[in-house]
Amino acid sequence: MKTGTFTMRKGKANPLGFAEEDMNVKDRFFNYISVHTTSDEDSGLHPSAEREFDLARMLEKELKDLGLEQVTLSDTCYVYGFLPATKGMEDKKTIAFVSHMDTAPDYNGKDVHPQTIENYDGKDVVLQGTGAVLSVKDFPHLPSLKGRTLITTDGTSLLGCDDKAGVAEIVTAIETLIQENIPHGPLWICFTPDEEIGEGSLNFDMDICKADFAYTVDGSCENEVAYENFNAASAEFEIHGKNVHPGEAKDIMVNASRIGCEIAMRLPLLTETPATTEGREGFYHLTDMEGNVEKATLSYILRDHDKKILEGRFETLRGLEKEFNQIYGEGTVQLTITHTYDNMISVIKDHMEIVDLAKEAISAQGLTPISEAIRGGTDGANLSFKGLPCPNLGTGGYGFHGPFEHCTVEGMETMVKIITYIMSHAM
Repeated sequence: MKTGTFTMRKGKANPLGFAEEDMNVKDRFFNYISVHTTSDEDSGLHPSAEREFDLARMLEKELKDLGLEQVTLSDTCYVYGFLPATKGMEDKKTIAFVSHMDTAPDYNGKDVHPQTIENYDGKDVVLQGTGAVLSVKDFPHLPSLKGRTLITTDGTSLLGCDDKAGVAEIVTAIETLIQENIPHGPLWICFTPDEEIGEGSLNFDMDICKADFAYTVDGSCENEVAYENFNAASAEFEIHGKNVHPGEAKDIMVNASRIGCEIAMRLPLLTETPATTEGREGFYHLTDMEGNVEKATLSYILRDHDKKILEGRFETLRGLEKEFNQIYGEGTVQLTITHTYDNMISVIKDHMEIVDLAKEAISAQGLTPISEAIRGGTDGANLSFKGLPCPNLGTGGYGFHGPFEHCTVEGMETMVKIITYIMSHAM
């Protein structure tokens, strides 16, 4: 199923266990993914999980050791560090680079055992911990990675590329600037918690990070610069039923779970779900469904690149709420719609010079820049609306949020060069 030299990293890496002079982007990446930082969408805390501080403290120390100034770890688990401009570059615009430390709660993020394949042959790969197959059929870009050093999971956890690859790339780029005495303007480095549960920018301190513009490093392939994302919202139907013994239920029982099923089936299952859409097509996504006769809940996320179409989805759901209350009685169905984030293009369109700088950096590595609309969101979306225009760069990672997550050493090294280029070509 594969050729080349295969190694599997047993157990946890030793955090910061590499000698400083031996540290490179791969070493950092392995250090960071050894730390369990999965965010918790149900905790209601900030950060959502105390364990996120474990990586934050590592990064705080590392930035201090590199000589950055104003290094701060906030009580809500945000890490900031400032690198002053080199002589003659003080009047350049201040750039921030942002990545998130948490990993997605969609799959196990603890005890990560990466497996490494040198000189990867571009074919299917067996994940040694479970026997699952990282296949070309499911991930058709795999042949393009032939000859590289491929890093995958062993199948028992996600890998953590999203977004610890981004964190490693930013820190390595900063180290490169310092060690090679590359001229640069003023730079801020920012690492956030809880991006995966939509709260990465919630407590981001704009009074600390006083930048003119920023880049999140949280995307996929190395030649990506994205500045459009979904408009996003969540919706919850709370359904109240009436329970009575089924033998005496005629004209009395109202089954909340059955009503929930009716509502779900009224939405366009074959045309407007994540499994049936691509590109700029939006969707309704039923993420959770639970209940009994007395009470049931349906939880959805709603996405569309066009805000007017998204608002049309709101009206569809409100229409269902009204209809089912007319059938079963007022108050049977209660709908709550919550805004999540907006499409950053409405901000970035007035700052296209920062997109052009990213494309220039990508082209300098011999790559052709691509800018596709993100079928998701990043910290950069909310930061853009807070006054910090912030497109998104790639990480060199793929297959996020599950056991098929993977990246290559060469991809991460290319991202270090792209980030370093941007840092040293301030406007």
